Amino acid sequence: MNGLSRLSAMSGLVLAALSLSGCNILIPDTGATDPARFVQETYPVFYKPPGIDPDRVRPVNAPIPQRPGVPATIYNQTYGIPGATQMRTYGMPVVNPVSAAMYGEVRDNDFTLPAIPISRVDPEYLRQEVNYPSSEKPGTIIVDTRTKHLYLIQAGGKAIRYGVGLGRDGYAWSGRGVIQWKQKWPRWTPPDDMVKRQPEVRAFSAANGGMNPGLGNPLGARALYIFKNGEDTLYRVHGTPDWQSIGKAVSSGCVRMMNQDVMDLYERVPAKAEIVVM
Repeated sequence: MNGLSRLSAMSGLVLAALSLSGCNILIPDTGATDPARFVQETYPVFYKPPGIDPDRVRPVNAPIPQRPGVPATIYNQTYGIPGATQMRTYGMPVVNPVSAAMYGEVRDNDFTLPAIPISRVDPEYLRQEVNYPSSEKPGTIIVDTRTKHLYLIQAGGKAIRYGVGLGRDGYAWSGRGVIQWKQKWPRWTPPDDMVKRQPEVRAFSAANGGMNPGLGNPLGARALYIFKNGEDTLYRVHGTPDWQSIGKAVSSGCVRMMNQDVMDLYERVPAKAEIVVM
């Protein structure tokens, strides 16, 4: 018996043994596949946000603000900032990766700032470069109490805009001053009149040494101290762990910023920068 005959005989024995043992070898019949049905059953289902008529969504007709130093990629220019009108929504809702990076988790001075859920923040209050013609010199801070925005004036009619929270009626400050000094992870010492109004903060009064720096400190990660005519106004531009207060007038008079934003502003503001609160 030659080699081919022996191989055929052995194959037959193997198949017979498998059949007797209850094992059946199934060979798929790919010729029976219905291409139309296959496409129908495997076609991806895209997320469609409820209540949105794609035919009525207006396209973005302005350049998407970019973080300094981040390339203006096609991806960034396409998706823009959260909530911006877009030509069409593909797949699950998308958060602009540039904004996500700006407001992501930050490790700083042994503290870890949690990421801010920017999908829950009005895009109007996210950091961005805007057109802002002004007679003020570059480096000046302008706080618009009406729109709840802080502008850091840049050259060429531009400004970096941040969302802020402000003091409630009767506690807000306005005027022109100077950022006399800046502090990373400041201590918080409530003024005497606040201690009188809110006895629960007496433990953090000047007599008791104030509150230690940290994630729960009301001044947040950075503080910029506003002076006028050489005297401390007791008002600050500072961070806050309460990002939901941005865009509202709920504080005791200071200008609040998201911690990630005040850290960015801190690095940009020159010494003795002027500030205008109007």
